Amino acid sequence: MFFSQKLLQTGPHSDTGQILLSLAPMLPAIFICGVIIRTIRHLDEMQRKLQFEALAFAFAGTALLTFGYGFLEGAGLPTLSMFVVWPLMAALWVIGTVIGRLRYG
Repeated sequence: MFFSQKLLQTGPHSDTGQILLSLAPMLPAIFICGVIIRTIRHLDEMQRKLQFEALAFAFAGTALLTFGYGFLEGAGLPTLSMFVVWPLMAALWVIGTVIGRLRYG
């Protein structure tokens, strides 16, 4: 459980305070996104192409899997948290990168 979630159980009871506290873990996530973008900008053309294809694979794969699972939820499978989406996309990004490295040597 995140610190902000624990604090929400005992801490501020105003709507604004709860919203701000709930979004606090997003600050490191924003920083990580900036680092990823900066890193990709410093890659050579081939590495950028590989990362672009890996991200496209991750985006499309995540869309298909989550959309498909949404239909399965309608058939009675348990509802998954939205927190599953990012790890799924990250895993597919890694798989896409491996595929790209194998393809381009």
